[in-house]
Amino acid sequence: MKVKDSATPESAIAVGSSTVSTASGGVVLAGLGVVAFSLTFPSTAWGLESFGPWSLVALRTLLAAAIAGGVLLAGRVPVPDRRHRAGLVVVAAGVVVGFPLLTTLALQTSTTSHAAVVVGLLPLTTAVFSSLRTGARPPRAFWIAALAGAAVVIAFTVQESGGALSGGDLYLFGALLVCAAGYTEGGRLAGIMPGWQVVGWALILSLPLAVAGAAVALPLEPVRLTAHGVIGLVWVAAGSTFFGLYVWYRGMAEIGVPRASQLQLAQPLLTLLWSFFLLGEEVSTAAPVAAIAVLVCIAATQRTGRARRRG
Repeated sequence: MKVKDSATPESAIAVGSSTVSTASGGVVLAGLGVVAFSLTFPSTAWGLESFGPWSLVALRTLLAAAIAGGVLLAGRVPVPDRRHRAGLVVVAAGVVVGFPLLTTLALQTSTTSHAAVVVGLLPLTTAVFSSLRTGARPPRAFWIAALAGAAVVIAFTVQESGGALSGGDLYLFGALLVCAAGYTEGGRLAGIMPGWQVVGWALILSLPLAVAGAAVALPLEPVRLTAHGVIGLVWVAAGSTFFGLYVWYRGMAEIGVPRASQLQLAQPLLTLLWSFFLLGEEVSTAAPVAAIAVLVCIAATQRTGRARRRG
């Protein structure tokens, strides 16, 4: 007697449609994160008009932690399990403290267009970190597209900066490494707990350091409040740090860290666009060509599908 398969074609179509919908939503969320992150460097440049680098990072973390704390209290979220706390420390050290501090120090001597070099390398570095940390194995086509995208972005941004290395490049390369580690660990945790909780608890862990930093830095660094300075501070705290990381980690949880990371190939070009409109920095006519090439590479990485895992 032949046993009829319980899975009907209609149910199979429904499952497939749900998977596609989830993947599309993940791309949209991660894309929103990229847009929020692309405003970080111009906003930081504005913030430096009013605050010193150490004060700006400390106040940025304090404000973001206050938002996160309010959300966690309103949701009555329990303290994370002990096994997740080490990962949250990595997120806090890499994304909440390390990357903002190192890039803020770099922007004292580098333009935002030059600092975009670090973002051009960040997608590839994050994909490598993720592969090593989680055992994900993206297909060969993914790596080819990722390398091509990184090459386009690096060539474009180096050309924009005149090909010369600035004194802040060591800060930028250090920021690249700590941020890739924080993104990878945060993306892994976002598959276990909601992304906003990952961001929230990482900010809460950073709060004591931010309070101590503000207490030390504010008396030593002069504060000259301007409209640009206040707007820059508010955006890097509420926009880049809280909202940006929230949608970013949620998107990574849905489509995977390697695929989400490649969306950041568009970030340097967006940063150059914002720098042109907000800071008055010049952008060459090569930008549209680079933008089209990057979009092709992003599309290729998104079509390769989810990564397999070792073993």
